[in-house]
Amino acid sequence: MKEYLEKKVLVLNLDHSPIGVVNVYKAFVLTYLDKATALVQYEDLQIRTVDKVFDYPAVIRLDDYKNIPHKGVLLNRNNLFKRDDHTCQYCGSSKDLTLDHVIPKSKGGKTSWNNLITACHRCNTIKGNKTPEEAGMALKTYPFKPNLSYFLAEYAERHAEEWIPFLATKQV
Repeated sequence: MKEYLEKKVLVLNLDHSPIGVVNVYKAFVLTYLDKATALVQYEDLQIRTVDKVFDYPAVIRLDDYKNIPHKGVLLNRNNLFKRDDHTCQYCGSSKDLTLDHVIPKSKGGKTSWNNLITACHRCNTIKGNKTPEEAGMALKTYPFKPNLSYFLAEYAERHAEEWIPFLATKQV
């Protein structure tokens, strides 16, 4: 029963841009108070009270546009690992992972989304203080700065297929 109530709800702004994820209680209150509209419900799930039954929202849209300053996705180890699917971007291993600057800091490389990748300890040691080209190593995917939709799509693929039509496709 508890897992059922922990299902997340995608929140869209009035322009249908994703702005966050809330629990079902918050989503229900927003829709009940006419501050949001449920666009999609989870099938076979309902919210029951003593005398009423309500649909369980999967995606809601706010009824008024909210100007939310864009903060972007936080650059940290966990988010980098998620972006790179917890695999080495050189050999594909998922063991002994660390971070690697594609262009080494000593050669002017920045600590940024576009220069950091997930690498296994072995590949990182082989590459050393060289660029991938200098080390003769090819990247499986090139680093990029993900947006909120990218991570929401990752979650949706595993837990909330109902969200997918409302999210931008994955970046490559």
